[in-house]
Amino acid sequence: MPSAAERTRTLVQSTCSAVLIIPGADEARPDELMPEARTVGTDGAVFLLFPADAPPVRAATHAQDDELPVVLELTDVAPVAVPHRIRGRAWVSGWLTCAPGVAEPGSMMLRLEVGEAYLDDLWGDATVGPEDFAEAVPDPLTAYETELLQHLAAVHDDHVQGLSGLLGHRADVRRVVPLALDRFGLRVRCRDAAGCSFDARFDFPEPVGDIHGLRRAMRALFEAAGG
Repeated sequence: MPSAAERTRTLVQSTCSAVLIIPGADEARPDELMPEARTVGTDGAVFLLFPADAPPVRAATHAQDDELPVVLELTDVAPVAVPHRIRGRAWVSGWLTCAPGVAEPGSMMLRLEVGEAYLDDLWGDATVGPEDFAEAVPDPLTAYETELLQHLAAVHDDHVQGLSGLLGHRADVRRVVPLALDRFGLRVRCRDAAGCSFDARFDFPEPVGDIHGLRRAMRALFEAAGG
């Protein structure tokens, strides 16, 4: 099972939507508060790229040496159609400053020094400290997860439906949809005959480190479901 710090780090470095919440920036449009890109530095700070005239840049510039408290809110939505598509949210709070000289002309890189993060996802909720966040490593499948889940749903739907055979007493399952994928396993969302939804998770025998390992693990899972 991935730790809360790993899951938070994965969300920050994924392509899920993000918005920067800044005190006093109530008049800014939501799209003006969405970074164009984000990454995490070696010290655990989060770097956010904005247009040079964006409200977060103006706020950070105006604050100068003062600490500007902000919250980076991330929302993770399943890349396939399932009931209740929001898979998780994270709030990374800290202090924002400008990082001049890092961005391209017309843009500005802002540095978010992490004070604390709070995560609420499919695994549960947890608080993550800055040290744990800095030391965590994002899941190696993050960059491929969206494409892989959509591929499973569109091309291998028969194999996905076959996973219901591994659910034992939940034999009344009528529909199975791939929901989340990480190096530890596959999570699916199921719908039973009564129209109720529930999640099931299939752990791999051992964590996978790349696409090749994932292919082997998925093949073994589908073979087990096929009997």
